[in-house]
Amino acid sequence: MSPLRSLRTRLVLGSVLWTIGLLIIAHLLAIELLHRGGRRALVLTRAEFHAAAAGVLTFAFGSMAVGVVLVSRGMGGLERLRGQLSDVRDGRAERLGSGYPSEVQPLADDLDALLAHREEVVRRALTKAGDLAHGLKTPLAILSQEAERATRAGQTELATSVGNQVERMRRQIDYHLAHARAAASGATLGAGCRVLDSVEGLTRTLQRLHAERGITIELDIHKDHTFRGERQDLDEMIGNLLDNACKWAKSRVGVSSVGEEDGVRITVDDDGAGLDPSMRDLVLHRGVRADEASPGSGLGLAIVRDIAELYGGSISLSSSPAGGLRATLHLPS
Repeated sequence: MSPLRSLRTRLVLGSVLWTIGLLIIAHLLAIELLHRGGRRALVLTRAEFHAAAAGVLTFAFGSMAVGVVLVSRGMGGLERLRGQLSDVRDGRAERLGSGYPSEVQPLADDLDALLAHREEVVRRALTKAGDLAHGLKTPLAILSQEAERATRAGQTELATSVGNQVERMRRQIDYHLAHARAAASGATLGAGCRVLDSVEGLTRTLQRLHAERGITIELDIHKDHTFRGERQDLDEMIGNLLDNACKWAKSRVGVSSVGEEDGVRITVDDDGAGLDPSMRDLVLHRGVRADEASPGSGLGLAIVRDIAELYGGSISLSSSPAGGLRATLHLPS
């Protein structure tokens, strides 16, 4: 970036040029006064000239130094605003607050108002989505009861058809609710959580679910690794990956994390049969769910991809050194 595009550089350079201009004007005025004072006033000894020049230069450089300091201190308000915005983004603060210079405070107030408005919009959107889901689940429950009644009446084919469609609609509702919630969370600044807290809680749950199979889940998560987002979205992503790994693993699942320059990389490995390379892109494709080919795997890897991308992250599948599938999740921190 060109130095002249920096506001600080422009202000300092402008102050210096302004000072030089004033010095030139002062010099010309001094010469004019000396001329008007008579020729004798122009006759100065070398010592007198050096003393006068030293005084003028001292005053000039002193004024320039003070000007630079004042400009730098004036820029401090913008630096503080930038730092506070970073704190809001990373979850260390909720608002920009007050105490800025009079020229900067209106900008901070407008940004705080914008943050408050966005939070209110997100809250209303989530409320509407919850109301819609509740309104749809009630008739679905009635349809499910009718399917059970049809089964008892011997109408097995009809009951199976209705039951399958009800289950399909439920999965669609859950999928799009999770997507809407993640979209709202991804647009909300200030969220953050520890990766270890999420992984430990999910591990305890999945080990109980797969206790009969004797699946071991090994963790290598650094305690300081964080995710810049909502805890429930992190649980959704890692929970899906862990659930899939436990389902297909023979005996062991491994979860590890590595810090990166702008985020964290979470890896989930299993020692199962793996996944054919031709299927890896398919199960990550938007709208294609792994649970269609494999019942019981939750919302599938598609929602993991959707949530990760909403936060600026990504997911990829590859072969695991353990012999099965490796899922690699890149997330901001």
